[in-house]
Amino acid sequence: MSPEITSIQMFGIKTPIIRAGNDIVQILEASLQGAGIVPVEGDVFVLAESAVATAENRIVELASVRPGERALSLGEKYGIDPREMELVLQECDELFGGVPGAALTITKGILSPNAGIDASNAPDGHVVLLPEDPRKSSEEIRKRLEQRYSCRLGVIIGDSRTQPLRLGCTGIALGVSGFVPVEDARGTFDIYGKPLRLTYKAAADNLVSAAELLMGEAGERVPCVLIRGAPVKMVDESPEMPTISMEGCMYFGNIIKGRKESPAKENPETGNQ
Repeated sequence: MSPEITSIQMFGIKTPIIRAGNDIVQILEASLQGAGIVPVEGDVFVLAESAVATAENRIVELASVRPGERALSLGEKYGIDPREMELVLQECDELFGGVPGAALTITKGILSPNAGIDASNAPDGHVVLLPEDPRKSSEEIRKRLEQRYSCRLGVIIGDSRTQPLRLGCTGIALGVSGFVPVEDARGTFDIYGKPLRLTYKAAADNLVSAAELLMGEAGERVPCVLIRGAPVKMVDESPEMPTISMEGCMYFGNIIKGRKESPAKENPETGNQ
């Protein structure tokens, strides 16, 4: 008997440059038509957070920002424009420290360098903040696309992140609508019949990572990737992205434990909460 063959397809959707106030759904519809692509049942759209945020007017002109004393001090410490550092402090939940060029923060519940603020793919002298509510944005986009194409679809608003001790970026989902973003694989069995006890499948993050291959990080102008055949569970809702506490995280849990056992020279910086 032939082994089962599974596959997915990915289509990079090239668009005009998305500007503040643009209707991103209309742009996607026109770009899909121009590429001769018609979405079908179960397709998943991966959208770059910078494109969504730009359309939502989440662009800030740095000249309009007046940094406070803390932003001036931390900007000098980490080699970050103090005006951008001020925005980092305003946007983040917590600031832990940093390295030259990047401040390490928790923002919207996830680990984010510089609170997810992006100077690339932004007009000169401007930066792009994260979408205000990625879950809500993904839901609104999904519902409009489903109405337009008369089928069930999934939408992810994704971003790129580095992994601890690894060079290069992978993908992370900020907001999801239309499918289950993290699947519980506990109780299923491996190839030797042993039950899995801890495993969860990061379906949404993995799809963003795959889409990043086509999106790129520079001037590709591919802010959307349509993924066909993704093995996800479709639902008519917008699930919250599951997170875990810092104490329960393998990385942060051990860092916190290490600090308690051997206090660090510097305490974490606490951002606006």
